[in-house]
Amino acid sequence: MSTDFFAAFMIGLLGAGHCLGMCGGIAAAITLGMPGQQQQHRFPFLLCYNLGRLVSYAAAGALIGGAVAGMASLSGLSTALLYLRLLAALMMILLALYLGQWWQGVTKIEAVGQILWRRIAPLAQSMLPLKSPISAFPFGLLWGWLPCGLVYSTLSWAAVAGNTVSGAGVMLAFGLGTLPAMLLVGSMAERLKLWLSNQIFKKTSAVLLLVYGIHTGYIAITQFS
Repeated sequence: MSTDFFAAFMIGLLGAGHCLGMCGGIAAAITLGMPGQQQQHRFPFLLCYNLGRLVSYAAAGALIGGAVAGMASLSGLSTALLYLRLLAALMMILLALYLGQWWQGVTKIEAVGQILWRRIAPLAQSMLPLKSPISAFPFGLLWGWLPCGLVYSTLSWAAVAGNTVSGAGVMLAFGLGTLPAMLLVGSMAERLKLWLSNQIFKKTSAVLLLVYGIHTGYIAITQFS
């Protein structure tokens, strides 16, 4: 299980470039309307927003981890978890292909969450501009449900975590991996964005995730015999 936590953390860390693209504009919107003198005090707003986002990730992981574990226990089908493990490995492989810019099909999975997001987005937008760091926390809670291929890929790992707590832990580890990129502001964020967009870094990250996904799938297959 510790390897699942590490894998989830690495997905968040290595996929930070995608996170900046998806949520970077939101980080800027958080401070929209602030008086000029407050622009240098954005960190508390960003911290509370990201804490809210991580709570949503953990809640989603707990829900799916607990639900799958409960269904597997009631049905007595232990092999069902192996099939789900294979699915998680496949999602890891598809994510690696996406990060390496070899295949963009994983973005189609994001359409699954659009139905829910269309209901949540107006509520999140109505909260802007944020008046205090505390108000950024519920904003982050809502924004944590933004349709995202990285999140959905990691949720497949939470599904096979075995229980509610482990499912939440997998998603929390993923969220922690995204924090370094999401908390940086100003020139430091720009330098990180350039580094994350470096083709060598992106290809290397993708290969690492690809190898891990293949290895996980192989282990699952051998357990069927």
